[in-house]
Amino acid sequence: MSVSVTVISPQGEVCTMITKKYSEFLPGMQSAEELVARVDGLSRSVDLLRAGVENEVQRDLTVAVAEFTELKQQLEQDTLVLSILKKLQEFDTALKEYNTALLEKRYIEAAQQLEKARSSLKTLESRKGFELKILKALRTELTVQTQNMLYHLGEEWQKLAVWKLPPSKETIGPESVMHSELHLCTLPSKEEEIAGPPVASVLQAFAVLGELHTKLKTFGKLLLKYILKPLISYPFLQPFVEEQSDVVILKFKSEKPDLDHSSPVEVFDKIKFILEVLHKYLLNVPVEQCVEDKKECRVTLAELLGDMMWEELSDCLIQNCLVNSIPTNSSKLEQYIEVIKSTEEFEKALKKMQFLKGDTTDLLKYARNVNSHFANKKCQDVIVAARNLMTSEIHNTVKITPDSSVALPKLPDPGSGDHVKMQKTSKLPNEMVNLENDSKLSQYTFSLPTCRISASVEKLMELAYQTLLETTASTDQCCIQLFYSVRNIFQLFYDVVPTYHKENLQKLPQLAAIHHNNCMYIAHHLLTMGHQFRYRLTNILCDGACYLVDLEPGYRRLGMECFLAQMRVQKGEILERLSSARNFSNMDDEENYSAANKAIRQVLHQLKRLGKVWQDVLPVNVYCKAMGTLLNTALSEIVTRIAALEDISAEDADRLYSLCRIMVEEGPQVFTPLPEEDKNKKYQEEVPVYVQKWTTFKELMIILQANLQEIVDQWADGKGPLAAEFSPAEVKSLIRALFQNTERRAAALAKIK
Repeated sequence: MSVSVTVISPQGEVCTMITKKYSEFLPGMQSAEELVARVDGLSRSVDLLRAGVENEVQRDLTVAVAEFTELKQQLEQDTLVLSILKKLQEFDTALKEYNTALLEKRYIEAAQQLEKARSSLKTLESRKGFELKILKALRTELTVQTQNMLYHLGEEWQKLAVWKLPPSKETIGPESVMHSELHLCTLPSKEEEIAGPPVASVLQAFAVLGELHTKLKTFGKLLLKYILKPLISYPFLQPFVEEQSDVVILKFKSEKPDLDHSSPVEVFDKIKFILEVLHKYLLNVPVEQCVEDKKECRVTLAELLGDMMWEELSDCLIQNCLVNSIPTNSSKLEQYIEVIKSTEEFEKALKKMQFLKGDTTDLLKYARNVNSHFANKKCQDVIVAARNLMTSEIHNTVKITPDSSVALPKLPDPGSGDHVKMQKTSKLPNEMVNLENDSKLSQYTFSLPTCRISASVEKLMELAYQTLLETTASTDQCCIQLFYSVRNIFQLFYDVVPTYHKENLQKLPQLAAIHHNNCMYIAHHLLTMGHQFRYRLTNILCDGACYLVDLEPGYRRLGMECFLAQMRVQKGEILERLSSARNFSNMDDEENYSAANKAIRQVLHQLKRLGKVWQDVLPVNVYCKAMGTLLNTALSEIVTRIAALEDISAEDADRLYSLCRIMVEEGPQVFTPLPEEDKNKKYQEEVPVYVQKWTTFKELMIILQANLQEIVDQWADGKGPLAAEFSPAEVKSLIRALFQNTERRAAALAKIK
């Protein structure tokens, strides 16, 4: 055996490593090739499957979906048809059961079946896109059957409540209301099933059909119009019940009332009696059947009718009953507690009958708020009474003297206020000297002078004092309202009287004088009226708001303006009459003299007429001043016209003197302030005091009859009586007119300076 030795070179090692790696890689590559072949096979299979799905399965799927959709639509259509058929069946069944129940007079069940039929029909009509021609016929049939049932129910209702009313043409009044009757059917319980349905059955059937409200509304209107409201308005009506075998009749009988208005207690008793009868025979039924889970039934007929009627009924009770019962005097307010209690009891009785619900109503609120209503009513009555007095005749007068006073009861004690305490406790010590002056003013110093005022104004002032007296016994709020009502009286007088009597005040001097006195009379009382009640009113007013003195200046101004306007009218008439005297010139002409004489006579007649009209009306001092002013106007006009003449002949002077003498002799006679003639002489003698131009006029008369020397003597170098009344120019003008141009006249003129 031979041994070979191999020598391995570096290149050989490399080849060995490559061979080794190759041998390791070859199996992996073969596995990868196998996987690639398998993937290619799977890919071909997928392609074949995709081609099959796209070509065969997709087509079959589309067909299946279309079939499914068609089947679904068919199912929905069949379901709709089935539901409609079911509703039609329900409608038909409901109408059949309704007819059966109606024939047997089971009205509640019949009404419920009608409502089921109506519900089924409503469901059928709500199907959009599915309309049946039969629906119109069904709707007509349902309407006919509903009206048929309402007719039957109406017939039954008319048997249960029958109204016997006066003819519709007859006006609703005391006479016609006496013929109103309400007949309520009262069937014995054993005969109910035989003779007819009970009240509850008919009313509940109406409720199911939704017609109960209409029936009750009509019934409530008749009940209010022909029974309840007449009981409130007419005190002589008395309700009573006449019971027969199967009916109860509500009637009226007449009783002579003691008062014009029934007291709330009587009215409440009458209405409660009516409602109790209705509750017993008609209203005490549920309008819905009782629910099994609940012990109580739902709404009763009394509650429904109460909701409809209470507002109108309570308003009528307030306006026609409680308003009339509000006291007109604060002393009677305590007696009103009985009315409040009766109102509470009345409402409790109505709540017990379920006619009324809620805790507090407007009726009870009104009754409890009596203080406010008393104040409002009192204030309203005061203003109405005051306005009636203001619009009454002014010429009906009464005489006011310094001893006159408003007829007023003695004021109550002002109480124990701080101011009063201070007055009572602030006494002077016994040892202090009395500093009072022995001389005292007359008791009439601040009194209104004797005059005549309207009787209505005297009553108006009494009304104001009586109202203020009411405030002393009233609550604070009432006191304030009443006090300001008194202020309103005087403010109303200021606005109403001058406007309402405007024409008469302008035309009639006597009314103007009376109005002047009225204003002064009111102003006189306004000065002290507030002070008299200052410490007897509420604290709010005692702080200074209770004074009425601020109204006093306006009243004095109102009276003076009216009287001065009348004075201007009289002055205008005097001047107009004197304007027809032809300026008192050329008195030697008979026509001129006659015209002047007539003017003088007319003026005197006017003044005498005014003197009689104002006699015993105006206060004496006002009368004398007014007549003196008017007479002064006439004298001043005459003096001015005569002094303006440029030429006065001797005959003219004599005639002018005679005209002036008429004024001097008869002028004082117009001063007749008092009815007693002998008492007027005093004022006629005092004419110069009231007529400013009286002395001037008499000096003019002296000039008309004097010679030059006498005139110069009267002048007395500017110190004589003539100089006191005329200016030098006026005297010179008269001298030139009376005397011819001579040296003596020139000498006389030279002395007048």
